[in-house]
Amino acid sequence: MAFHTNNTPKQLGFHFPAEFEQQRALWLSWPHKEASWPGKLHTIYKPYCEFILQVSRHQKVCINVADAAMQQFALTEIEKFAPLVAGAQLNAISFYLHPTNDAWCRDHGPAFVVNRQTGEKAIVDWGYNAWGDKYPPYDLDDVIPTRIGEALGLKVFHPDIVMEGGSVEFNGKGTLLTTTACLLNKNRNPHLSQKQIEEYLNEYYGAEHILWLGDGIVGDDTDGHIDDITRFVNEDTVVTVVEQDKNDDNYELLQENLKNLHAMRLENGKQLNVIELPMPKAVIYEDQRLPASYANFYIANKSIIVPTFQDSVNDVKALDIIQSCFKDREIIGIDSTDLIWGLGSFHCLSQQEPV
Repeated sequence: MAFHTNNTPKQLGFHFPAEFEQQRALWLSWPHKEASWPGKLHTIYKPYCEFILQVSRHQKVCINVADAAMQQFALTEIEKFAPLVAGAQLNAISFYLHPTNDAWCRDHGPAFVVNRQTGEKAIVDWGYNAWGDKYPPYDLDDVIPTRIGEALGLKVFHPDIVMEGGSVEFNGKGTLLTTTACLLNKNRNPHLSQKQIEEYLNEYYGAEHILWLGDGIVGDDTDGHIDDITRFVNEDTVVTVVEQDKNDDNYELLQENLKNLHAMRLENGKQLNVIELPMPKAVIYEDQRLPASYANFYIANKSIIVPTFQDSVNDVKALDIIQSCFKDREIIGIDSTDLIWGLGSFHCLSQQEPV
């Protein structure tokens, strides 16, 4: 639908809800790019379909596919693994003929905003350049939010700057958490200062208060996305990953982030409640350190889908800690050892649509 306005979402009463608020649907872009999982693309469909099926138990799942052939392949794979998930609802899964370059819907997908007064929903279509032009082409991914807006009949706002969903985290009350490593990187918006970027975050996400961490974890090709390190679990609490091994390359940077989090205040002046989450043992494949992190979980309506990494000690610790943060939701660990070869996991692959 054609929509033109000089007003920003914030001026019109819109804001980006927290992920732990009620959702209508999970949005995904079906994985098909061999170069994202060299030699392993065929191995990721089991955990990916388990993710879809687990979420389908309690809410809709919407999947972008290139054409009818890809839709049929996706449906066949989902049906193949359906017996693994009791209560899966295949009728909750819908397909949209929206071709994509890659599968990382957190970053190229729509940012859904909601009007606090009217309940109206709209979409922000940020610019997308595949994390600083690292993986061209990305022309199909860049237009996905607008295509979804057209399919759903929603207003679409165009800020005309680069922004990725994995680089921002929300408490739903006005505080937005991000990293300087990503948002101030010159491969994103070199023409904008930190203050100007904050203005965009405020005006298009409806934020009031911006908190900045520094670096992301080793192996993260996004230049430090927040969703691999620190996540809001309620309006005043975050979980943040820490590394116990002082000789590990992640140790110092995660200690620095931990220290900064303890010094932070929320939009209401309250101190942030910080819960530590372990890191898994290093996941290395073909001599490459992969960005394995338990923080890359997806918060669904009735469950939390957590990546696990065949680490018998830390997998259990992480699941227990996350369960303590979401006492009313089922914690479901799914082996992400093959998925992480693509340099992302369940949160990177997904985008939530609020009710």
